[in-house]
Amino acid sequence: MVAFGFALSSEEHTPQELVRQSALAEQHGFSFALISDHYHPWTEHQGQSAFVWSALGAIAQVTSALQVGTGVTCPIIRMHPAILAQAAATTQMLFDGRFFLGVGSGEQLNEHVTGEPWPNAGTRLEMLEEAIELMRLLWRGREVSRIGKHFVTDEARIFSLPEQAPRVYVAVKGHRAIDLAGRIGDGLVGLAPDREITERFEAHGGAGKPRIAQVATCFAPTEGESRALVHEWWPNVGLKGRLSSELKTPEDIESAVEIPATVDSGMYDASCSATTPLDTSRRCRRWSMPGTTTCTCTTSASSKTHSWSSRSES
Repeated sequence: MVAFGFALSSEEHTPQELVRQSALAEQHGFSFALISDHYHPWTEHQGQSAFVWSALGAIAQVTSALQVGTGVTCPIIRMHPAILAQAAATTQMLFDGRFFLGVGSGEQLNEHVTGEPWPNAGTRLEMLEEAIELMRLLWRGREVSRIGKHFVTDEARIFSLPEQAPRVYVAVKGHRAIDLAGRIGDGLVGLAPDREITERFEAHGGAGKPRIAQVATCFAPTEGESRALVHEWWPNVGLKGRLSSELKTPEDIESAVEIPATVDSGMYDASCSATTPLDTSRRCRRWSMPGTTTCTCTTSASSKTHSWSSRSES
């Protein structure tokens, strides 16, 4: 089964617009939404980057059934996991249990702003595992004092706690992240539905857990216009390998995609093959794995480019 949700792009829209879109998403039957958590947009042209926790508080007040999660938050550098544990607990209370916390190992684009060194991918995954463990300890409502390998917590206790702790979905790219998601996550967030990811996730403890995968696309009268819109608003979709997590500023990303990212280069094929919502719906169903329950869409500032995700459950 495939169900559809809505992706809220903090990089493109003002916080007021994100709140409006979330209400519309619920009114039009979407079952869940993902909201991006960025300090910077991917490019200068996208132009926005609201503080996600303020936006979530407002979204909770204009929705009553929509499940909403971060897609995704990095709990290891820019914000200490003890602070994020408190933020997520409060948000879960405001949503009456409809919130889930998507987490990942982050991008230097957002995390370098506090001046902390940028660790390698393996170290970031190690930090992510410790951060998840610490947040779950704090959600039990007990005082926590510990000196971990990466994080220190001194007599910390969260007093405002929801009846049910937030579910933690782990974002994945490589094999180590998939294994971590299967082992300790309540679900998985991926860039696209992929059989290899699903099989590895299930083999490492993820069987029966939800899986969210984003399907990027763009709506326009012609494929050429679709390519042009993606090139204008989301050129970063053409970044390969580790570039998306290693580049430091929007200007760096724009420089990295400037030479290869011509409108006709072929690097936007996956984003531009669908030109109508019906095409995209068929594409999500074709790509979905057994148990897929959700797919998400977000409009860009141009009101023409979109991003879709799908969530799978066994």
